[in-house]
Amino acid sequence: MNIIQKTITLEDGRTIEIETGKLAKQADGSVVVKMGNTMLLAAVTCAKEAKAEVDFMPLSVEYREKYAAAGRYPGGFLKREGRPSDYEILISRLIDRALRPLFPDDFHAEVFVNVILISADKEIMPDSLAGLAASAALAVSDIPFNGPVSEVRVARIDGEFVINPTFEALKNADLDIMVAATYENIMMVEGEMKEVGERVMLEAIKFAHTEIKKHCHIQKELSEEVGKSQQRAYCHEENDEALRQSVHDFCYDKCFAIAQSGADKQVRGDAFVALKEEFIQTIPQEEFDEAKQIMVNRYYHAVEKEAMRNMILNQGIRLDGRNTTQIRPIWCEVDYLPMAHGSAIFTRGETQSLTTVTLGTKLDMKEIDDVLNQGTEQVVLHYNFPPYSTGEARPYRGTGRREVGHGNLALRALKTMVPVGEENPYAVRIVSDILESNGSSSMATVCAGTLALMDAGIKIKKPVSGIAMGLITDPKTKKFAILSDILGDEDHLGDMDFKVTGTRDGITATQMDIKVDGLPYEVLEQALEQARQGRLHIMEEMMKTISEPRPELKPHVPRIIQIIIPNSFIGAVIGTGGKVIQEIQKTTNTVITITEEGEVGIVDIFGQNKEGMEAALERIKLITTVPEEGEVYNGKVVSILEFGAFVEILPGKEGLLHISELAWKKIDRVEDVLKVGDMVEVKLLEIDAKSGKLRLSRKALLPKPEGYVAPERRPRPEGFGHDRPNRGGDRDHRGGDRGGDRRPPRR
Repeated sequence: MNIIQKTITLEDGRTIEIETGKLAKQADGSVVVKMGNTMLLAAVTCAKEAKAEVDFMPLSVEYREKYAAAGRYPGGFLKREGRPSDYEILISRLIDRALRPLFPDDFHAEVFVNVILISADKEIMPDSLAGLAASAALAVSDIPFNGPVSEVRVARIDGEFVINPTFEALKNADLDIMVAATYENIMMVEGEMKEVGERVMLEAIKFAHTEIKKHCHIQKELSEEVGKSQQRAYCHEENDEALRQSVHDFCYDKCFAIAQSGADKQVRGDAFVALKEEFIQTIPQEEFDEAKQIMVNRYYHAVEKEAMRNMILNQGIRLDGRNTTQIRPIWCEVDYLPMAHGSAIFTRGETQSLTTVTLGTKLDMKEIDDVLNQGTEQVVLHYNFPPYSTGEARPYRGTGRREVGHGNLALRALKTMVPVGEENPYAVRIVSDILESNGSSSMATVCAGTLALMDAGIKIKKPVSGIAMGLITDPKTKKFAILSDILGDEDHLGDMDFKVTGTRDGITATQMDIKVDGLPYEVLEQALEQARQGRLHIMEEMMKTISEPRPELKPHVPRIIQIIIPNSFIGAVIGTGGKVIQEIQKTTNTVITITEEGEVGIVDIFGQNKEGMEAALERIKLITTVPEEGEVYNGKVVSILEFGAFVEILPGKEGLLHISELAWKKIDRVEDVLKVGDMVEVKLLEIDAKSGKLRLSRKALLPKPEGYVAPERRPRPEGFGHDRPNRGGDRDHRGGDRGGDRRPPRR
């Protein structure tokens, strides 16, 4: 084995090791990246030739985590890894977005990138190493790739930027972003923030890029030592320069006119398709084959892109007639769905989201069982993008990776503004169904989500809005145009897709993909400021519909009553085998959850009926109430003995009502006054300090007869303990259970 190792040293002294030549040697390239005890295996393979009809980059990225890496069994019936989790899909997308722009434009062979977590240190976050591992595997292969590239996480903790922080340290961060870059350029940014300013975000990106440059330098050294700095030759495109020129000459002016028409998406799209078909009709049918069709499609796309970009750069006019800073018309509506807990419609131009909010119990919270992350999520957001939203006639096959990614971005934007814990005991599910789409449906989800949360009566801290920014550049003239609220075509044909969400006071989430080399930080800074102004405009339009959360939940929303009890009472409330809590839920028609947090238990009572919820609350209060001396209780007689009765004054708490405490007059038989099942009002005279036994009295609550003289107490017989009473005399009994003291025989 020819094993080669390289080491990257972070500023705080921690190291990242890259090793190749030991594992997965039949792949085109493979490496193991190690930080602490966390290890990732990355392997890349590439098809020898591209398929004839393919004119795009068919890249597949899979990030998977092995439970054995952390010494854990997978859940489920099969006890093995199954379909990728949302977390694994999100990391796969982060890798993909960093790599995809760096393959040559004319390279169309299938490439597969697999990154596997094979050892998991509970302190090291593996997602920040995945992009580095994928790029390093490409670096030791001969697959054509314009890298290397690397990804790092940068967090701001106590005012200081930190590269690749631990799980524990990240809990205290107010900025958490992933940054991907080559040695020269930023390629991708994604993350969340707690209302930080634009300048802070820009500084974080610069800080990350400084670290990434070291990673890229090490990868270049690794590639040279492996001997793979020379990439394989390929030829995946057949070109006809005469045909290319013919397409340009025939279509450019007409494309420019269509782009300049300001027509809506469907009309404009139909016009572009018709123009291409018009050109195809100029080619003799006997000369038009499949190869020529592929070339015409490619050349026409280039002409369409050129016309649109020149129109924006030279005239400042966009496809729908707006200037570069204008936001499309916005209209909103809340409470559209009468039976949803909260609902809103947000429409901006030709993009529309119908979003609902559903409130549930802790039993409804999403359970997380990833390799390194277990627990629950109180707030979830699901994003759906059906084909009809873009007018496509095809079946809807369920949630795709894009939907997972867009939903996660919207969730990051909103979740810090949604109260949790004691402030909001509900599980919150936000669902965005995209009904129309022409640019930035994820940002429409953020806006609709804010409105729906306020419609539901959730006391969000601040409203959040979002905007998608675009960029058009001309490398020759150095001209550029920053576009606010981009269309779908402007995203597809432009050089940047930059989404920013936030409150009036700062950014809460961002996602940026850059498709050009050498984007100056000054341009990025201008884009951030233009995005801030656009966000504030959108916020103003949203606030015209609803400006603050509703004061109350809607009448049909189930309510929650929350109380806190000492940990020592949790078992009593649950009962043996859950008997007590199940009986309370059944008789009161409620759902009750108990969560242990430190030295207390948080009890949530969830139900539709107010009377039932109050009854359940009263039952739990009785169980968790501590008896107090001097208090009066209405108790139930549970058993009768010769010397008195045991009375349950609180659930599970019984005390002795001695025969001498039944009445002021002498009682010969307890049964003459009480029977099992009777309710009797008693006063708690004493709680024994050692045993906790309860001594009760009924006569203490009865009026004392006039001229009453207490009977003379008989002396105790020899040989009996001081606490064993004589018949007819006052007991010095401190309360107790059913196995209490028995009287001695009369002497």
